[in-house]
Amino acid sequence: MAFKIIFLEEFGKAFVPKRAIPHLRLFLLKAGILNVPYKFFGGLFYLTALITAVIYLFYIYPFLLQYTQLVLLAASTIAWFIIQISLATFFILIIYFYVDLRIYLRTRKMEEMLPDFLQVVSSNLKGGLTFERSLLNAIKPRFSILANEMAEVSKKVMTGHDVSKALSELGQKYDSPMLKRTIDLMISELKSGGQVANLIDRIVKNIKELKVLKEEISASAVAYSIFIAAIVIVISPLLFSLSFHLLIIVLSFISQLTIATGKAGSLPFSISEVIIKPDDFKFFSIMAITTISFFSSLMVSIVEKGNIKSGLKYIPIFLLCSLTLYFIFMKVLGLVFSGIIV
Repeated sequence: MAFKIIFLEEFGKAFVPKRAIPHLRLFLLKAGILNVPYKFFGGLFYLTALITAVIYLFYIYPFLLQYTQLVLLAASTIAWFIIQISLATFFILIIYFYVDLRIYLRTRKMEEMLPDFLQVVSSNLKGGLTFERSLLNAIKPRFSILANEMAEVSKKVMTGHDVSKALSELGQKYDSPMLKRTIDLMISELKSGGQVANLIDRIVKNIKELKVLKEEISASAVAYSIFIAAIVIVISPLLFSLSFHLLIIVLSFISQLTIATGKAGSLPFSISEVIIKPDDFKFFSIMAITTISFFSSLMVSIVEKGNIKSGLKYIPIFLLCSLTLYFIFMKVLGLVFSGIIV
C-alpha cells in the first residue's frame, strides 16, 4: 500500500511541469491550499487513461479494424494521445475554475471582514500600542481568513521583515482593489509618520459607505433580476413545451391529410419537407433551456453584483427550476392536447 501511494505521488510530480510548480503553488495558496496535491494529479492521469481506454476499445478500435496493421497502430496512437490530452485538459479546466472560484470567495470574505479588523487595529493604536503590535493583537478567530493572512504578516515581521514590505506582499497576493488600496494608504501614512489610527477610521468609514451604496444598487437591480428569472425559469420552458405539442399536432394533421387524400402529391405542400422529429425537437429544447439557464444566471450576477463569478451559485438553481417546469409543462400540455391528437 505504501508503495502505491508513493508511486502515485511521484507520478503526479511527473504529470505537473516543473516550470509551472511555483505558479501553481502560489495559485493554490491563494485558495487556502497549502501543498500541491501531487497524488490528486497522479490519480487524474490514471482516470483519464481509464476513460480513454474505454472510449478506444468501444468506439475507436472497432472502426480501425478495417485498415492495415500499420494504419491501425498509427491511428490508435494518435487517437489515444488526442483523447487523453483532451480529457486531461477538460478536467484541469474544471479544477482551475473551482480553485479560481474559491480564491474569489476567500477574497470577498476578507473584504467583508476588513472594516471590523481595521476598527480593532485602530482601537489598539489609540490604546498606545505600536502598529506592529496592533496588527498582532487584532488577530481574532472571528476574522478567520483575514486573521490567517495577518498572522502570516506578523510572522514575517517577527522574523525581521519590514512591516511595510510584508503588508505590500499581502496586497499583491489577492486581486482586491479594496485591500490593496487600504494597505497602500497605511504604508504611506507609516512612512510619513502621520496618525495611522485616524487614517484607518476614515478608511473604515469609506468602506462602509461603499458597501451601503453597493447594496442600494443591488436593490434597484432586483426587478431586472426577477424579470430575467421569470423568462428563463417559467416562460422559456412553457414556450418550448408548447412548441413541442404544436409540432405533434401539425405532424398528426399532416398524417391524417395524407391518409385522407391517398397520396402526398395532391397536397399543396410536400410531406418530405417536414424533417423535424418530435424527439429531436425535445432534445433541442432541453439543450436550449440548459444553455439559456447557464448564461442567464451569469447575466443576473452581472446585474446584481457587477461580476460573473458571483453568478455561479445561481446556475444549479436556474437549471433545476427551468428543467423541472419544462417536464411539468410537457405533462400538463400533453393532457390538455390529448383530445386533439389522434
